[in-house]
Amino acid sequence: MSKYTYNQITPEIIEQLKTAANGHVIVDGDINEDFSHDEMRIYGENMPDVLVEPTTTEEVAAVMKICNDNKIPVTPSGARTALTGAAVAILGGVMLSTTKMNQIISYDLDNYTVTIQPGVLLNDLAEDALKHGVMYPPDPGEKFATVGGNVSTNAGGMRAVKYGTTRDYVRSMTVVLPDGEIVREGASVSKTSSGYSLLDLMIGSEGTLGIITEMTLKVITPPETTMSMIIPYPTLEEAIAAVPKLFAAHLDPQALEFMEKDVTMDTQKQLEKDVFPSEMDGIDIGAFVLATFDGNDEDEVMDKIEKASEIVLEAGAVDVLVADTPQLLRDAWAIRSGLLDTIEDNTKLLDECDVVVPITKIPEFLTYAKSLGEGKDYVIKDFGHAGDGNLHIYLCSDGDDKEAFMQESDIFMKKVYAKAVELGGLISGEHGIGMGKMSYLRDMVGDKNMALMLGIKKVFDPNMILNPGKVCFSLDAE
Repeated sequence: MSKYTYNQITPEIIEQLKTAANGHVIVDGDINEDFSHDEMRIYGENMPDVLVEPTTTEEVAAVMKICNDNKIPVTPSGARTALTGAAVAILGGVMLSTTKMNQIISYDLDNYTVTIQPGVLLNDLAEDALKHGVMYPPDPGEKFATVGGNVSTNAGGMRAVKYGTTRDYVRSMTVVLPDGEIVREGASVSKTSSGYSLLDLMIGSEGTLGIITEMTLKVITPPETTMSMIIPYPTLEEAIAAVPKLFAAHLDPQALEFMEKDVTMDTQKQLEKDVFPSEMDGIDIGAFVLATFDGNDEDEVMDKIEKASEIVLEAGAVDVLVADTPQLLRDAWAIRSGLLDTIEDNTKLLDECDVVVPITKIPEFLTYAKSLGEGKDYVIKDFGHAGDGNLHIYLCSDGDDKEAFMQESDIFMKKVYAKAVELGGLISGEHGIGMGKMSYLRDMVGDKNMALMLGIKKVFDPNMILNPGKVCFSLDAE
């Protein structure tokens, strides 16, 4: 058993929380069931005892001080679109939801930054930025996640190959520490060499070190023109083999995604769109690369498209389809964004990993992963970011025996994560660790590195009240 103990919430503590959060408190049976899980229910479901929905940094600070003084576990929560169980209140206690902290506070267009609260949805920030003549580049697949959640997992997304991940756009943040103290990390500048980067520690920490209540993010001038190419191949191996050649030609793609035929066709059918061909010129299509290029004008982008077309056709592409109209561009990316929803809708039990491997190792890794599914009761589906080697692999089962499925999944995950590390990769590219991937993280980094991470956690959170049981803090550990 863990040496850390927690207290139950009393009626007196509830009254204190109501005062601290100006009444933004929901208790017991009035809490919506959605707050018991994230997108991947298989990692656990549990209702918090109290749901607090603050609207200001000061309210968050007051709530955290009460919880720290009384040793009440606190689970931070955004839109709960995570896939690792990071937002599950496994000990009950308080769930602190930032979804009502959803204001875009201000733009500084001279310094190309925007300041927001953590509950702003990615889709809303992206659209609002464009209205102000700037672009927020991070583009994770779940557009209705909160930006605070993106920062907490260092989400990547489709445009990471050119523009980087969420981490590259966080200039500064306001953080409430577990004891209720408010600190400011980073600054609205483009470079720093000022001691340890506590800002970078917070990014990707999955709500285990502090609660982000405000962020200043970098924005950029948007490209004038964007075009996408749909590139069909007979096999996935041929599709991936062409990717390094596009980089070698200095074409600087904005996005490079790969999709295999089965899940692509299923998604097209579900969305009632007809963009990706199942066969061409009598050749059965096995996989697609969806490539996007951007630039300062249409001529520049068309030049990239033409050069890219020559490269991929020489590398075995059956043809090149250019999404050169706004509708076709939207449809192509709608299908890419809908792949996970389709997989979820068509299976009863689902588990997922988002390994990242060197680009050239993608075919070897996927071949190995698929071989593990031979003769099993589950089906393996996949898609991912061909431009950066981040792969999303799903075990899908129509069975009803969750326990048996999880045992099978554990065997599969241990093997594929070990293979990813063997090939020079990591066990998560953008979804994080939560509670569902903690044992695999230990296998990858070893006991010493886990101890170092736990030591950092203890410095920030001596009472270990903030998101216990996640990332590096196992509740079963002594």
